[in-house]
Amino acid sequence: MSGIVDASEFPPERVHADRRGRRVSVIVPARDEEATVGAVVATIRGELMERHRVVDELIVVDDGSSDATAEVAEAAGATVVAAASVLPEYGTEHGKGQAMWRGLHVSSGDIVAYCDADIRAFGPEFVLGVVGPLLASDDAAFAKGFYTRPLDGRDGEGGRVTELSARPLIALLFPHLASMVQPLAGECAGRREVLEAVPFVGGYGVDLGLLIDVTARFGPDCIVQSDLGRRVHRNRPLHQLSAQSLAIWQLGLERAGLATERRPATLERPSAEPLTLRFSQRPPLAEIPAHRKTA
Repeated sequence: MSGIVDASEFPPERVHADRRGRRVSVIVPARDEEATVGAVVATIRGELMERHRVVDELIVVDDGSSDATAEVAEAAGATVVAAASVLPEYGTEHGKGQAMWRGLHVSSGDIVAYCDADIRAFGPEFVLGVVGPLLASDDAAFAKGFYTRPLDGRDGEGGRVTELSARPLIALLFPHLASMVQPLAGECAGRREVLEAVPFVGGYGVDLGLLIDVTARFGPDCIVQSDLGRRVHRNRPLHQLSAQSLAIWQLGLERAGLATERRPATLERPSAEPLTLRFSQRPPLAEIPAHRKTA
């Protein structure tokens, strides 16, 4: 890895000066996050677009929400895009990876950052910490955030899927990524040409998939990690985390060449209905004619 930095090294004044005419887009994939998405959008809009002019474009990709996520995000100042309306010829199913991929297609920034929509007490550092390193150094192509994650008020107890699934998987199959502090962190940023050159795995496998694919294409030294401080978000119940873990293992085995075919897997759970998960991914946008015409 190219190193670890602290988000405090990149105050808005420095990031603004380092832009040198380059455009910055922030994409927030969201589904049923009406309780928190408004504050996330309002902070980015007020602090980083209007006050400090660090961000040029703020897009919320609404992934078929059944609540008022889209309305709340729009009222707070984001451009809201319905995920299913973007490149529908490549599928319309839901999923975080699909929403991130579609957001990249409709955005225009030279630097594109992603933030999760469920963060409480969201601060500008969640954007500045991943955008700043890419603007400050041409050697960094992709920035990944990390943070302290509390669970029920106890620091260091969050990140259960990371500790029980992602980190053991990385140790066994992708040891070159073992130094990643938070391999599943949703806060990250990349240069447009880097993000457009790699596929986006569907669903929850996307965050680890980007790390694997970016390092395979551009080398592990292109990634910088940024300490974003403390992150408080909605902690999911165990039966939902098992579905995320299955997605991580599907992705890992596929990328390691150990999945001979992309067959669906059914997760049997005593406390919930069976869940069938099919591995999917979207091709690099650089390979899609419809994207090249709008680029």
